[in-house]
Amino acid sequence: MPEEIKSAGSERPRGAGRSVALLRSRFNAAVVDGLLAGAKSELLACGVVDEDIEVFEVPGAFELPLAAREAGRTGRFDAIVALGAVIRGETDHYEHIARAATHGLEAAARETAVPVGFGLLTVVRAEQALERSRPGPDNKGAEAARAALALAEALDGIRDGIRDGSGG
Repeated sequence: MPEEIKSAGSERPRGAGRSVALLRSRFNAAVVDGLLAGAKSELLACGVVDEDIEVFEVPGAFELPLAAREAGRTGRFDAIVALGAVIRGETDHYEHIARAATHGLEAAARETAVPVGFGLLTVVRAEQALERSRPGPDNKGAEAARAALALAEALDGIRDGIRDGSGG
């Protein structure tokens, strides 16, 4: 599939004045370190200041949803970015963790109304995860950070429309 079809575009959302929680899974650290670096770099490029970026570690991908929900409930963050990697092994454990984490992160965003960037890689081979966590335009941590900020910006527009009576 051509990249331009799969892409959400390269325009950077405004991050100035926003506070962001980065949730970092310790499992598959070599991959997640790259995702974290990409996410943080993208947030800074979008105008989020370093002091407004907080990093929290969780044991693994399964724990990301609870951490996202709690970060959202604090009211301190305009966006949350969940970073982790689930790599297929020889059992079906991969599918259970990937599914639970995916559904849990979606539920955390719905329950708290705080955007959650999905920086959880679900891949067949470790090489695929490493490729998606390398520095550069294909870094999925950066992509998740950009998506979380873009949704925060969109939600501001929706909420402002409701508040000023225009309804959108």
